[in-house]
Amino acid sequence: MNVAEHEIKSLLQDYKRISVYGLSPDPAKPSHYVPVYMRNQGWQILGTYPKKHEVGGFQIFEKLSDIPLEDRKFLDVFRSSDRIAEVVDEILEIGGVEVLWLQLGIENKEAELRAEKAGIKVVSNRCLIIEHKKNF
Repeated sequence: MNVAEHEIKSLLQDYKRISVYGLSPDPAKPSHYVPVYMRNQGWQILGTYPKKHEVGGFQIFEKLSDIPLEDRKFLDVFRSSDRIAEVVDEILEIGGVEVLWLQLGIENKEAELRAEKAGIKVVSNRCLIIEHKKNF
């Protein structure tokens, strides 16, 4: 993680669009209710999920590269820690990601370092809901 604790609030203020990698159709999962919470706080939310769904009224794309470039600057990831290297490979290949946010319980030091070396701001093992409530 190359974003300091005191930088998180300004990071959230600077990016009002969030793309969610793995936005679940299951309202009981954090990968669904965290994006709902952030949308209710004023952020614009798009998502990726392998199967298109309309649960929650989100615009869902099949893969990250389908999301318009201007909408994928802040990427909130809901994938297991062992899959983060694949996510970083994908974002380095397609470009456009400025912030890589790995949700609570998700971290992969090697993959995070690769993203950081590419100039991406990385936040790991942090929940957007918790950080929003702490900072706003």
